[in-house]
Amino acid sequence: MAEQKLTFCRICENQCGLKLTVEGDRIVHVEPDTEHVASRGFACNKGLTLENVRASPDRVTTPLKKVDGRFEPIGWPQALDEIGARLRAIRARHGDDSVGLYFGNPISFSLLMPMLITGFAQGLNTAKVFTTGSLDCNNKFLVGKHMYGSPMALTFPDVDATRFLLIIGGNPAISKMSFINLPDPVRRLEAVVQRGGRVVHLNPRRTETAKAVGEQVFIRPDTDVFFLLAFLREIITRDGIRHDVVDAHMNGFDAVAALVAPWTPEKQAEVTCVPADTLRELAGAYLAADGAALYGSTGINQGSNGSTAFWLLEVINAVTGNLDRRGGALMGRGIVDYAKATANADAKVFHSRIGNTPSFLGALPTALLADEILVPGPDQVRAMFVISGNPLITGTNSARMAQAFGALELRVSIDLVRNETAELADYILPGTHFTERPDLPFSFFTFSGLMPEPWIQYTGRMVAPPGAARDESWILARLARACGTPLFGSRLLQAVLDAGELARRLPFVGPRLKALPDRVLDLILRVAKLGGTRGLRKFPHGKRLPHNGGNNYLGQRVITASGKVELAPAALLALAAARLPRSHEQALRTRDEVRLITRRERYTHNSWAHNDAAFVKGRRHTNYLYMHPDDAARLGIADGAPARVESAAGALEVPVALSADLMPGAVALPHGWGHQAATGLSVASKTRGVNANLLAADGPDAIEPLSGMAQFNGIAVRISAVAAATATRAAS
Repeated sequence: MAEQKLTFCRICENQCGLKLTVEGDRIVHVEPDTEHVASRGFACNKGLTLENVRASPDRVTTPLKKVDGRFEPIGWPQALDEIGARLRAIRARHGDDSVGLYFGNPISFSLLMPMLITGFAQGLNTAKVFTTGSLDCNNKFLVGKHMYGSPMALTFPDVDATRFLLIIGGNPAISKMSFINLPDPVRRLEAVVQRGGRVVHLNPRRTETAKAVGEQVFIRPDTDVFFLLAFLREIITRDGIRHDVVDAHMNGFDAVAALVAPWTPEKQAEVTCVPADTLRELAGAYLAADGAALYGSTGINQGSNGSTAFWLLEVINAVTGNLDRRGGALMGRGIVDYAKATANADAKVFHSRIGNTPSFLGALPTALLADEILVPGPDQVRAMFVISGNPLITGTNSARMAQAFGALELRVSIDLVRNETAELADYILPGTHFTERPDLPFSFFTFSGLMPEPWIQYTGRMVAPPGAARDESWILARLARACGTPLFGSRLLQAVLDAGELARRLPFVGPRLKALPDRVLDLILRVAKLGGTRGLRKFPHGKRLPHNGGNNYLGQRVITASGKVELAPAALLALAAARLPRSHEQALRTRDEVRLITRRERYTHNSWAHNDAAFVKGRRHTNYLYMHPDDAARLGIADGAPARVESAAGALEVPVALSADLMPGAVALPHGWGHQAATGLSVASKTRGVNANLLAADGPDAIEPLSGMAQFNGIAVRISAVAAATATRAAS
């Protein structure tokens, strides 16, 4: 009999409310939850088709072991025993740091699982932890740490009240925004304009969002930092600094003012292609607005100066009095004081074996992973656990990453399907889809409170996992026991967890005891005085939390040593001094070169959505190199014709799609494609897209030194037409 159940999506940061129709262990229909307190009936195509992924015929539903090049099903006891024995032997021969761990994006949108993965890594006692943070957002955590005293002290634009919003390197219509919970973003941006405000998009491409609402200002790829330097200088020139706020609540203004003094609007125009008068007009409009905010997303994060650019953006919002005010930039406030709890999260710093790069937030740059595996020497990585990730597609220099994984002695993947990385694994352990486990909204929202309209919702398990698939908490606890590496490095905690699992097997008592995920979620809610999971069950569409209207951070919740916002942290000043002159000289010298940017698409999501046949039909069976018609004419490339794209790191061939939405000199290539080698993906392996990250450089010289961020935007590329004979061979 069909039953309707309420939950929320965990694909992206919108976390939209969903209503599921369930028959047994099948989800037969998905629709938006029209009564959800935040999304109010909004949901996207990916969330509404979630069952295509969850119930895919390619789903791994039992542990798999590779035998003579083929995967064979085995039982959990055998899988755990063999992995444990092999890992113990590797650690005995080569030490704790010979074991690496990578976890990816899908599992990160769960609240509990990243905590348990961290606990598993701590039990391994290895410094070789790698995450997607160094691929898309570490710069924001770095700035939070140095300006506000904690990597989890994060701001977000008060979109629903702002009168001026400048979006730099973002495309909310497709990405749904990042570091903010903003369901139905286009409607809410339209409301800014309807109440007399302005929305401006600074981007090398006229995005889907810019077409729907607001104004477009083109900027050359990877030059945002120079625009922001000049923008801040212009604000100072116009006497737009709120000196009363700065003097009372901030340190270091004079040092920042000295840094930006040489960067006139004319000087930035030489490299950004943003006219000086346009910048001046935008700065004036920003200052005149009754509540204004600058917002930056992956377009700046993934550039060569992502940390410096985001730091300047935050400084601008702060010194103009727009930090901690309605309509400006609000400091998140979650159900616990997460910023304070994580203030020392980066206290223990270790360094990479290759390049001596410091760790950040307990992890090393993913752009160094291939080096850590391939370069011989003490602590060389010999074994890798990959949890809900696909670094062969999402990491830098993908060809070298594949070579590295092929050289490992032990590879273990915990995932739903045999993606490219899992295809190389020795063991694949079947995990869960988000509808198959209980949860709360993930940490950015529940803990950091990055929500214009704060809310919380408990969701139970909607359906049981298929076959022998198991909740990742179950897998990690048993892996830790098998490997002799207790979770969080605590044998006492491991014993308590084991005892709890034994108790759940007892007759009469056991069925009434909660499994580990529910026990932890319940504890979190009780600590936050929200009544535990039972209390939140009374709010099936989510529960509204107190509104964050600003005026609750400055002088009250700043946790730096001085109690003030640090506008000019020594580390960020030194980074700017070391990199800006060289970056500017390079930008001047290469003004006529073509620069590559990434692009999100409505029917794909990172590396995992291409196995849904509905998303890759017709022209969507591949990605395209989007190029301005003038550039294509100059290069002799027709619409739909193949082109060869070369960077310092690699090369690829891809069909071209002409688009006047791009400024001349900028080309866009959607990421996440290139699944031909993933034979376990019956649909995706037949698509013809190419992996854009073949063009992204890896290694210590290719990363930003403090955040460990890799560069995916603004990559210099050479493009040429492909001869017909070559194109025919490539297509066959």
